[in-house]
Amino acid sequence: MLKHLQIHNYALIEKLEIDFDQGMNIITGETGAGKSIIIDALSLILGERADTDAIRKDTDKAIVEGAFDVSQNKNIKPLLKENEIDFSDEVILRREVSIKGTSRCFVNDTPVPLSIMKSIGDLLVDLHGQHEHQSLLRTETHIELLDDFASLSSFVEEFKAAHSQLTSEVSKLTELQNRKKQIIEKKDLSEFQLREIDAVNPTPDEEAHLESELKILENSEKLNEETNQLYNILYDGENSIIVKLNQSLKHIEQLLLIDETFGVLKKEAESAEAIVKELTASVRDYISKIEFSPEKLEHHRNRLGQISLLKKKYGGSIETIIEFKQKLEAELQLAENFDAEINKVKEAIENKRKIASEVAKKLTAKRNEAAKKVNSEIVKVLAELGINNSRFETRVDNRLVKPGNSENALVKIGKDFYETTPKGIDFVEFFISTNIGEDVKPLVKVASGGEISRIMLSLKTILAKSEKLPLLIFDEIDIGISGRIAQAVGLSLKNLSKLHQIIAITHLPQIAGLADTHYVVEKIEDGKRSATRLRKLTLEERIYQVAKLMSGTVVTESTLKSAKELLNIN
Repeated sequence: MLKHLQIHNYALIEKLEIDFDQGMNIITGETGAGKSIIIDALSLILGERADTDAIRKDTDKAIVEGAFDVSQNKNIKPLLKENEIDFSDEVILRREVSIKGTSRCFVNDTPVPLSIMKSIGDLLVDLHGQHEHQSLLRTETHIELLDDFASLSSFVEEFKAAHSQLTSEVSKLTELQNRKKQIIEKKDLSEFQLREIDAVNPTPDEEAHLESELKILENSEKLNEETNQLYNILYDGENSIIVKLNQSLKHIEQLLLIDETFGVLKKEAESAEAIVKELTASVRDYISKIEFSPEKLEHHRNRLGQISLLKKKYGGSIETIIEFKQKLEAELQLAENFDAEINKVKEAIENKRKIASEVAKKLTAKRNEAAKKVNSEIVKVLAELGINNSRFETRVDNRLVKPGNSENALVKIGKDFYETTPKGIDFVEFFISTNIGEDVKPLVKVASGGEISRIMLSLKTILAKSEKLPLLIFDEIDIGISGRIAQAVGLSLKNLSKLHQIIAITHLPQIAGLADTHYVVEKIEDGKRSATRLRKLTLEERIYQVAKLMSGTVVTESTLKSAKELLNIN
């Protein structure tokens, strides 16, 4: 429900702040005072188009802000979460329209695109009158309204699940068929690529191993030269380390005869000698293994060249080449078994199609049954609202899939395939005729302002228990009616207000007298400029305003008495 509304610098409104209550909120006021301006401003935060001409003269921007209680609205939270907007039991919508033509939208102080604000507004408010923000004038909502009326949500959810599974299998089949076509088209290329990779058949660590060995082979002469010099230094030269160590050991032994402390040095010298001998043995062994093999050198160079070529063609590393090879093998293997895979998926589609078709058939039957009830009840309510001799049709249509396009059709009943949506095979639309002898026409094409408001009201009346929108706004619902019909419209609004918050603009005392809360729009003039204000009335003020609606500008004791009777005040 709308709790609070602020409007700044919009048309005749300089500053307006008002709280709205639950139940039936009625707005009255003189013609031209600005009642519809308030509704126009409210429509801005519901995502309607902004017009810079509506910005108050000599101001830079217009601002409209509405605070809505969404504690009972189950549809809002998922939408806010999806768009990363903070959620609480209150949603604040704010729209700023600049004289420069720019428009900014905020939801709970988070900047959002206009489309998001409109999506949120669609879940909060249904505005009826001279505006386009009307859920019942959007054909796509008719099926939802019919399902809500008939309490078919469990059947719809069951079909959605079956539809989702079936769609998944059909997508899998399409993907398989496309892949089969692609693989067959490039089979020769794939086989050539696989033979080329198999001819080299690289292993994961091979390249690093080859590069290491190649480096050694390319430097075999230098290795031989350097290791031989090292061997001479360590062991084989006249002044080699091993010779010097032997000489040092002899001196240490002579010193040990004199001083026992040289025993430690002797052990260290012997240890050093053993290390040098071990090092010398390792060098000698390495020298014996040095290869001078032009054939092996050439083999390694060629092998690395082959691997490098594969890397350029099939990936930047051996691992990538191996992955590509495995993919080729899998695709070629799949190509040989495609028919079996495709038949397997087709069998799954048939099984799931039977399930979806059964649910769709049940849904269609229940919708047709509910449609008859809606039709008769709407006609009754329309008669009460002064539209006699009306005809109302809820058409539940099915569309056959054209011959030749049925292979992937989701629902089959009997021998026929049907166009399908996640809601079933039904396309629902409301049709109406309000004049004898006239054919019914689509509800969305009904043009009469006063008539369409009453049609909307009648639909809301029978669908009220299931309709999800918490706030209904009726702008000028009383056009072209009076007397008994006005009383009937008022009572319908009153009944509707038990399930929805209602905000309605009216000129009729019969409707105003039924308000839970009554507001008056007034135009204030200070000699220089005009301004519109909206204020909540006290009980005494309500009596006076209802009397004013009854008699015009001159309010008499008689009209005050009649107003009290209308308000049921003793």
